Amino acid sequence: MKLNISIIGSGFSALSAACYLAKDGHKVTIFEKNKTIGGRARQLKKDGFTFDIGPTWYWMPDVFERFFADFGKQPSDFYQLIKLNPAYSVYFAKNDFITIEDTLDKICETFEKEEPGSSQKLKKFIANAQHNYEVAIKDLVYRPGITPFELMTPVTIKKLDQFFSTIKKDVRKEFKNDRLAKILEFPVLFLGAKPDNTPSFYSFMNYADFGIGTFHPKKGMYEVILAMEQLAKSLGVTIKTESSVDQIMVSDSEATSIISNGEIYNCDVVLSGADYHHSETLVEKKYRQYSEAYWEKKIFAPSSLLFYVAFDKKIKNVNHHTLFFDVDFEAHAKEIYDTPKWPENPLFYASFPSLTDKSVAPEGQEAGIFLIPLAPGLEDTAELRSLYFDKIMKRFENLTSQSVVNNIIFKESFCVKDFINDYNSYKGNAYGMANTLMQTAFLRPKLKSKKVNNLYFTGQLTVPGPGVPPSLISGKLVAELIKKHHTLKAHESVI
Repeated sequence: MKLNISIIGSGFSALSAACYLAKDGHKVTIFEKNKTIGGRARQLKKDGFTFDIGPTWYWMPDVFERFFADFGKQPSDFYQLIKLNPAYSVYFAKNDFITIEDTLDKICETFEKEEPGSSQKLKKFIANAQHNYEVAIKDLVYRPGITPFELMTPVTIKKLDQFFSTIKKDVRKEFKNDRLAKILEFPVLFLGAKPDNTPSFYSFMNYADFGIGTFHPKKGMYEVILAMEQLAKSLGVTIKTESSVDQIMVSDSEATSIISNGEIYNCDVVLSGADYHHSETLVEKKYRQYSEAYWEKKIFAPSSLLFYVAFDKKIKNVNHHTLFFDVDFEAHAKEIYDTPKWPENPLFYASFPSLTDKSVAPEGQEAGIFLIPLAPGLEDTAELRSLYFDKIMKRFENLTSQSVVNNIIFKESFCVKDFINDYNSYKGNAYGMANTLMQTAFLRPKLKSKKVNNLYFTGQLTVPGPGVPPSLISGKLVAELIKKHHTLKAHESVI
């Protein structure tokens, strides 16, 4: 049974789903509200500089390989991947930083210099993390989150204790050096939760970091979006930009069409890759699965204040990815999750892709991306953005022993208001819903609507969770669910 499918949004999950559905022979049309595709993974191009607006870290390359392999392709058919060495560095004080290189052996040497005896503990920790990675990324995350029994396998039952302990507890038990512990706790921030609220099982993120490494697609993360667009179009997918969807039409509890730019588009299936909360506002209240109270109670991953800065000179004493942990990690975490407010002394992250990739900045100049994690839903004003830019740039200059502010050609910012305006993001969150124990797998919002037939969802607020690789997987999961339900429906109609 060939279906006419309308997809809302064009981020990683929506493009992924579109490819799988088109491969199955369905007529697929994507409706994107912005001028360019990619959702949060768009790019800013200005005066010879190129900035990835959204994701800048390329982890878990095997997930990308698995996606393209499903279509007889590989990433190298579309873009060039560069393994970063160093992967990143972490500043703790002025001229005081730890550099994480590109192999586990090198990282072990770094740990040993910092804390004698820690290298053996690290090898053991990463070996366990690798096993978790094999279980999670190659198996569990490819399950649709319908029932808790999906998580119950002979292997996971043996690891049950890891779902009730936390990353922080496990790390601090083995590593007494606070700096090393912070580096090991850092990767779970990609899951949108604090280390003391993230199950130990998620140590697989440490294997993604130390065991596999950090990569950069030449010309930026947007090259992955362009690759997926090329693949989707080759499979027959139609993409409509500047096509905001204003309503999902429902008749007798069944999605029948969408309204975009005042025009009705009839379809057999509606799939939303847009923000889940926003997507449900497109149907009448009686058809919404989750109340405002439900969303209010959920733990959301942070929002972000981002700056895209063009410098007229090369920046020193930094790597492609550089983290600044020179302030109290716990205090900033509380200001995101426990008592939401603008942080007094924020941690921040900086990316300088032009150190690796000459295509993203004019010769002799530098493209810099700066990010401050924030609680979603905060007040967002030009004055606050300016205040926090000044805060982090003063620290940046001091920590890296250089003057850069007077070398800024231009800067652009992106914050809570922009996440809401550009992506209809709930409270302006940047990464979706956090992967805490009570928000994992079958406990997340469902891929398939419980109240409206033929209405489905994909992306970082549903299964399997936040991040680019999980978004690719989410698209595959929802496509398989659509295939399953409509094959069954077709079979029932024949009977």
